[in-house]
Amino acid sequence: MRRDDDSRERISGTDVARQPALNVKGGLSVRSARRVLAFLNENFSRKLALAEMAAVCELSPYHFVRAFSKTFGAPPHQYVLDLRLDFAERLLLDKRLTIADIAHLSGFSSQSHFTTVMKRYRHLTPLQVRSSKFKRED
Repeated sequence: MRRDDDSRERISGTDVARQPALNVKGGLSVRSARRVLAFLNENFSRKLALAEMAAVCELSPYHFVRAFSKTFGAPPHQYVLDLRLDFAERLLLDKRLTIADIAHLSGFSSQSHFTTVMKRYRHLTPLQVRSSKFKRED
C-alpha cells in the first residue's frame, strides 16, 4: 500500500477536522484557515516545515503559529500529530498492514516514534488500539 493510495483519500477525512474559530481576533482569516486545512489534509503524512505551512497563509512563521493556535485551539505541530494519529487509527483496522507500515504511511519516522506518540497522546499503544477495535467487531 502506498502513502498516496486511494485508501488514503477515503481515510483522510480525519476526526481531527475540528471546527475552527473563525473571525477570532488575532486568528487566521476564513480564507487562510481553509487553505491551511486543505494543505494539511493533503500533506500531513510527510515532513512539514513551519515555514512551508506559514507560506500557505502568506504569514511569517511567528505570526502563523500564533494565528493558527488561536483559530484551531492547538499549535500546528499538535494539529498535524492529531491528523497522523487519526489516520493511523483507521489504518490499524487493516490486519494486513504491519504497525511499522502504518507508522510509515502516517508520517512517523519509525514504529518506535509512532508507538511513543500514540501512547503519550491517546494513552494506548498501536497494538492495544488494534486489539480493542477487533474485539468490538466480534
